[in-house]
Amino acid sequence: MAKREQQDGDTVIIKKYANRRLYNTSSSSYITLDDLSKMTRDGTDFKVLDAKTGDDITHSILTQIIMEEEANGEHMLPVSFLRELIAMYGNSMQSMMPHYLEAAMTNFRENQAKLHDAFRKGIGNNPLAKIAETNLAMMRAATQAFMPGNKDSAAASATAEQSDELAAMREQMAAMQKKLDQLSK
Repeated sequence: MAKREQQDGDTVIIKKYANRRLYNTSSSSYITLDDLSKMTRDGTDFKVLDAKTGDDITHSILTQIIMEEEANGEHMLPVSFLRELIAMYGNSMQSMMPHYLEAAMTNFRENQAKLHDAFRKGIGNNPLAKIAETNLAMMRAATQAFMPGNKDSAAASATAEQSDELAAMREQMAAMQKKLDQLSK
């Protein structure tokens, strides 16, 4: 993400006031934790400062966002991981954990990108990947059907296109089954 590699001068400063309000100095507006969460997902570099003391409280605010995400949605952090993490506080390895976790997350993101690229490149040659892509397209179409403002003509053309793809995949599957039957004889 290009935005993560911004210069220090491009870092958005957020001030947190005693009344718990967050103020974005770049946009000159008050924001919420949800806004900060979106900024994080978008790769915007920001720093949260206590308005009274000037202390950097970014770590605490990011931890608060994680707590709210965990409370409101599906849990990403398993209980066993949280217990192990808590157990690391005060441990002689505590100072190494931030670097280890950061490296592990970087490695995860790189592998995720490689897997995504491999999946895209393999679609042309792999019938199972084509099936997965068609399933994703059908799920998107189903999701769009429930979205307000969806146009019926777009849904109809998507359904027709999916039917054609499905028919082609059935033919491919029949040909593969025929080859498998011939090989087993």
